Amino acid sequence: MKTILSKQKPQKGLLKPLKTTAGRNFSGRITVRHRGGGVKRMYRIIDFGQEKINIKGTVSRLEYDPNRTSYLAFVDYADNTGRYILAANNIKVGDEITCADSGEIKLGNRMMLKSIPVGIEVFNIELEPNKGGQIVRSAGSVARVMAHEGKFIQLEMPSKEIRRVPAECFASIGQVSHPEHRFEIFGKAGISRKKGWRPTVRGSAMNPCDHPHGGGEGRTGIGMKYPKTPWGKPALGVKTRKKRWTDKLIIRRRKNKSSK
Repeated sequence: MKTILSKQKPQKGLLKPLKTTAGRNFSGRITVRHRGGGVKRMYRIIDFGQEKINIKGTVSRLEYDPNRTSYLAFVDYADNTGRYILAANNIKVGDEITCADSGEIKLGNRMMLKSIPVGIEVFNIELEPNKGGQIVRSAGSVARVMAHEGKFIQLEMPSKEIRRVPAECFASIGQVSHPEHRFEIFGKAGISRKKGWRPTVRGSAMNPCDHPHGGGEGRTGIGMKYPKTPWGKPALGVKTRKKRWTDKLIIRRRKNKSSK
């Protein structure tokens, strides 16, 4: 799909500066490690919701976005305006799309979940009506409509979790573009630096005073039942999601990777 990406400059009116934080919070403390530097980027203002509802649009070009894993589609609407949207996989220049409460089940179209039949794949899904798409937005991700249940729709998430979403929420038909992103190889350390990733040192290569995994002679194991963070808390596979009122909307939890 990279071969059909436009080489034009991005739409100037839909750009704004993006300030990098190098992984630091408002007080200057590092809260996300291994971030910093990188090539300066401009943020593309994207219509995740329904700004152009009931207005027909035509995909005029597909573009690369340095801020996300998926591609963008620039859509020219009938009211002589343009917007960026998340590009659906296999969408082409010249395709017509619409955003309406209900409509044709066509790649790229956006409509309410209650108007989408069972078995259809969707992405860029709202969790609350008129809040804009919040989930299933990364490259290659896709959810599936499983059942209609009164005021709710059952969706199978990319993690295979099944949860209820209000039927009045909007979603786009298809799969997010650039599914081959997961197979890309950077090739050299310089590419990671340009993307803003600084070098990562293994904990087992450190001294005991620097990391719980440190110490020992040669390439020894970590010497404990489970891996830990530099601050001694359990890492890898530990559930971090706090109990929320939305738990009642989850019908089936996601599959545990360790049980495969």
